[in-house]
Amino acid sequence: MIALRAPAKLTWFLEVTGRRDDGFHLLRSEMLTIDLSDLVVIDESEEYVRVQSPYKNAVPQDGTNLVARALALVGRRAGVTIEKAIPVGGGLGGGSADAGAVLRWAGGVSAEIALTLGGDVPFCQLGGRALVEGVGERLTPLDYEQRHLTLFMTDFGVNTADCYRAYDELTLGGWQPEGRNHLEAAARVVEPRLARTLDWLRAELSQEVHLAGSGSTMFVEGAVGPANSQMTGPEGTLQLLQTVTTPAEGGG
Repeated sequence: MIALRAPAKLTWFLEVTGRRDDGFHLLRSEMLTIDLSDLVVIDESEEYVRVQSPYKNAVPQDGTNLVARALALVGRRAGVTIEKAIPVGGGLGGGSADAGAVLRWAGGVSAEIALTLGGDVPFCQLGGRALVEGVGERLTPLDYEQRHLTLFMTDFGVNTADCYRAYDELTLGGWQPEGRNHLEAAARVVEPRLARTLDWLRAELSQEVHLAGSGSTMFVEGAVGPANSQMTGPEGTLQLLQTVTTPAEGGG
């Protein structure tokens, strides 16, 4: 048995810089791995994908699971058990993190090949801190910086594809993106509960509460509340997690 950490990714800022003819959006963002990770256990004598998850959102356990697709991509067979800690649908790249861990175990692939599994997979294979451009395949590693954070995790998710569709509809209407996260306005349209929660957190805590990618996770730099606690927001319970950024797996 081989146990691998699959760290969550946090999108520190996100700019949409254009759109390709095939419909994929061009991005410029800073991504970091954080001390929140799934556990990926590999048994090279078996062949299966099993998911153990405390979350109500279903995770596929067939060939569509990103781990199964990553194994197929590198031509490997193994039994894989995924113990989920990263929220499903929270914008922290849980499935991509799991796939990235498997790719590292298999020796790694190019960013362009990793991209065939999803836009976050190239970064999740790399880990640490990086400037991410293009549709996710252009990675510029950045020096590690320790940042202490508090995550606010909802019990609902935001569909990323819906968020990009909403973004396109907004821009067609003449809206221009601004600020630290160009997807925030679209995420507010897709999930009004997120908009109300984000506004409430900013009023209660700080205007420096930010949306992680397309959400639904929000974050602020520094420690808020007791570690691993809960707070009641306008749309239900929020899980608070104090965490820290991490170097790339195997890095110093």
